[in-house]
Amino acid sequence: MISRRRFVAVCAALAWPAHAQEQKTTRIGFLGPTTPSAIASRLDAFRSGMAEHGYVEGRNLVIEFRWAEGNYDRLPELAAELVHLKVDLIVTHSAPGARAAKQATTTIPIVFAPVGDPVLAGLMTNLARPGGNITGMSFFTPELNAKRLELLRETVPRIRRVAILFNSNNFSTPLPAIRVAAASLKVELQEFGVRNPGEFENAFATMRKRQIEAVAINDDAVLMASVGTITSLAAKYRIPSVGNSELADAGGLLAYGVSVPAIARRAAAYVDKILKGAKPGDLPIEQATKFEVVVNMKTAKALGIKIPGSILVRADRVIE
Repeated sequence: MISRRRFVAVCAALAWPAHAQEQKTTRIGFLGPTTPSAIASRLDAFRSGMAEHGYVEGRNLVIEFRWAEGNYDRLPELAAELVHLKVDLIVTHSAPGARAAKQATTTIPIVFAPVGDPVLAGLMTNLARPGGNITGMSFFTPELNAKRLELLRETVPRIRRVAILFNSNNFSTPLPAIRVAAASLKVELQEFGVRNPGEFENAFATMRKRQIEAVAINDDAVLMASVGTITSLAAKYRIPSVGNSELADAGGLLAYGVSVPAIARRAAAYVDKILKGAKPGDLPIEQATKFEVVVNMKTAKALGIKIPGSILVRADRVIE
């Protein structure tokens, strides 16, 4: 007859393989086009999302970070490093980040969170069935920029000359769609491409010389990492600005956009599905459905702009 102690030991030995499998460490590569501090809220949201699905750093999750620090030319090399480490999956954001990851591997799954327009970026041709080893989140970049111009024009009807500030190193900037939107609103659009923060001052000084009356900031990882500098220059040259929510929080006049941290948190669900066996190419690109209007009243007062009631009534947030 087997003793109780022996019985417990045998049961423990039989259970060990299942327990060991549950505690398997997942290794994820994170390809960052900018710096950790620039996307701190996004990283926090992604980590929270992963924890909700049972993945915790230091316990059963390792994240290998690679940062391009705003130099998109470094992204292919950094993506190759993550492939060499044989990570289980690569997470990235922005069109340059996603494209570098896709060019580096056809086998390791990739989740981007987000890319403005994955089709324009050349990542896929079908949002419902991306195919290959890549999927992720998107937020309608062309439509977003058109809405921002409309918001500007409604807020300051006298505007006739508007600038678009974009990263000239980002091949996915939807300039054709922005030009069409500007023409439909009967505003003159002037394009200012910059490659790094060192070029911001000259861009805004030139806007002032050309009597630019407002500026729209395109969604780009480098530009969004520098919203503090951008809004300071917009204030210095007294140019109303519109962009995403982070821009308004940093001192921009208006925002129309999505919550990027919410997208990053949601991306963790896609990561979990893939780690559990789903094929990235079978997961449809998830497109944002909730957009918010933000008005910075402090900035409006400093610029001498009276925000119309039609804008305030639609605002999801008003920064006093």
